[in-house]
Amino acid sequence: MPSLKDLKNRIASVKATQKITKAMKMVAAAKLRRAQEAAEAARPYSQRMAAVLSNIAQAVGADDSAPRLMTGTGKDDTHLLVVCTAERGLCGGFNSQIARHARDHVRKLLAQGKTVKIICVGKKGFDILRREFASLIIDRVDLREVKKIGFENADRIGHKVIELFDNGEFDVCTLFYSEFKSVISQIPTAQQLIPASAGEAVAEGASAIYEYEPDAAAILSDLIPRNISVQIFRALLENVAGEMGAKMSAMDNATRNAGEMINKLTLNYNRQRQAQITKELIEIISGAEAL
Repeated sequence: MPSLKDLKNRIASVKATQKITKAMKMVAAAKLRRAQEAAEAARPYSQRMAAVLSNIAQAVGADDSAPRLMTGTGKDDTHLLVVCTAERGLCGGFNSQIARHARDHVRKLLAQGKTVKIICVGKKGFDILRREFASLIIDRVDLREVKKIGFENADRIGHKVIELFDNGEFDVCTLFYSEFKSVISQIPTAQQLIPASAGEAVAEGASAIYEYEPDAAAILSDLIPRNISVQIFRALLENVAGEMGAKMSAMDNATRNAGEMINKLTLNYNRQRQAQITKELIEIISGAEAL
């Protein structure tokens, strides 16, 4: 049984931890608002970009002039996975959910005899995936020094992916991230970047006939690389919002658990202290009677 001093030190330690978790919850709540606004602001642009891309792609169809980023290489032997996670932990199962989703996809592809390559964006995803797929990781993007995610960060990743595609390093590229829904809900998502899917989303008024200047294929050649960077940028913003939401929820649970532990330790401390006082009183009374 721990001594009174040990219990007192334990209570003080848990109280200090509770102060830290409470402060981290408040910081996450403050950052969540800005991150959520940024993620929600990026959604309409990325969706409209996808709609415009869809319209032009449908106009081009299977034309030989269509860029390779849209038509692909004609095979799917080699897959590139861009896995976006957080740089830091203490956010519950946020990072592990994304990594698990990517890991299941990797296992499925390997079972089909495909070649898999992985680019990890974020330290936590890299730490999780390298335990099982260290040989498949070809690059890691470190954003720990970036205080605020900007389009230039996503654009560098997009250019790296396109460069690998131009060099014939892969046939299909899939982006993994967590879509922010609410503080308690972040949904792991997989989105194909290359070949760029024409999709079914058509902008309003798409039934009209358009004339493209320059031609549609030339527009796609410039639009698809930008769309790749835009989708990666949206994924990074969604991840930041999801990370802050998950961290806020995790720190709130940790604060409550610390409070419950403090109550239990305090109760144990009081009981043990009362038993010790009673024992000392009995010893004093017994000694007095012996005299």
